[in-house]
Amino acid sequence: MPIWAVAPSSTNMNNQQQLASLGLFDAKVPRYTSYPTAPHFSNDVETGKFGRWITAIPPGSEISLYLHVPFCSRLCWFCACRTQGTTSIEPVQAYLETLKQELRILKKSLPADVSLSRLHWGGGTPTLMSAEMMTDLASAVFEVAPLSETAEFSVEIDPNEIDDARLDALAAAGMNRASIGIQDFNEEIQKTIGRLQSYEVTKNAIEKIRDRGINSLNADILYGLPNQTNERITESVQKLLSLSPDRVALYGYAHVPWMARRQSMIPSDQLPTPQERLELFETARKLFAWDGYAEIGIDHFALKGDGLESAQEAGKLRRNFQGYTDDQANVLIGVGASSISRFPQGYAQNDASTSKHTSAVRKGQFSTARGHSFSEDDLLRGRIIEALMCDFKVSTAEITRDFDISTAKLRACFDAVNNAFNGLLIASDEMLFIPEAVRPLTRIIARHFDAYDMSAAQHSSAI
Repeated sequence: MPIWAVAPSSTNMNNQQQLASLGLFDAKVPRYTSYPTAPHFSNDVETGKFGRWITAIPPGSEISLYLHVPFCSRLCWFCACRTQGTTSIEPVQAYLETLKQELRILKKSLPADVSLSRLHWGGGTPTLMSAEMMTDLASAVFEVAPLSETAEFSVEIDPNEIDDARLDALAAAGMNRASIGIQDFNEEIQKTIGRLQSYEVTKNAIEKIRDRGINSLNADILYGLPNQTNERITESVQKLLSLSPDRVALYGYAHVPWMARRQSMIPSDQLPTPQERLELFETARKLFAWDGYAEIGIDHFALKGDGLESAQEAGKLRRNFQGYTDDQANVLIGVGASSISRFPQGYAQNDASTSKHTSAVRKGQFSTARGHSFSEDDLLRGRIIEALMCDFKVSTAEITRDFDISTAKLRACFDAVNNAFNGLLIASDEMLFIPEAVRPLTRIIARHFDAYDMSAAQHSSAI
């Protein structure tokens, strides 16, 4: 009997009632891919400070580099990313020249012998670029810094916007991990969210990727989409499993039309209720677990032996703007409009406007528009939140070792949070731990360690 046809047990129903009483179906909370979250960035960080943070990177360091390509040939209605539509290649070509100039500016500031532990091209649709443009961009990147011996070079690939020539160019440039957005394979759902991408087109693209020796594959799938049912998500997950991705991100669709106007095209009355969202998530989660995938954090899955699974086992899993990562570099530099960089000193974000970003770069400047400088309190709270999001526990020994806080004060914080959740967590002198039955509340629990005011920030549903 398929999972969607199984009646919920009384235990599950009781647990859902308990989660509801603790606010799971009502709360709006951050995804905590950063701390503080982006709505709390300010003009405290500008071009000069960003430049100083770059020059402060120790020589010989391994860093991560993210390149943002904001263009799409069509704008998917569900997407809330910083993107813009184009019907021709000319704006993409002009933007490529801006990226290359920005990379040259970066090279002047970077210390000697820096290498890349991670290189990621995101968007938007990076595969809108022609094969020649991809080769050109890769050459510009490697003039700034080479890949390290164990580096991962990943690219977000749209199966509708890829061909043999472009895949050949990416493989020749050193891409060794591909990332493909699936969302859902059901055609009715695809039409409702403005994203037509058949299973056959996706399968063909993945086969071509693997034919070139690129065996590491990430896939994204969404729950909480309009007209999505347990039966439909079961079918989509099973189709995805037939493609054997190494990693899967099971994201909840965030319906935020006040932030992303294109989402107003999606009928809100066809969206599942919060209770139905939880059932959709649990249906997909169980299917991945039954197929042998390790659960990573709150919404990722990985094959046993994958880098994410190994990092989780070793207590080295981290969280960044792409979700979960096994990258241990403490510097991430974002290149391109709206890209965010992270340093030990804080966050810096480029101007979100492509035209303003381009104007700054053409003047020989970075386009840093906003950011946040870390306080000691930020670093302490950020690490606690990351530990909860990655490991579902906070180690007292680690926190008191790395931060100026006593065991007694930390224990008092743990007890206060545990009391807020009716004693369902495990709080002791050694740790704060989130048991499995309470893990759907992880983002809400993390919120209790967030010192920033959320009254002005509109976040997505907690489930």
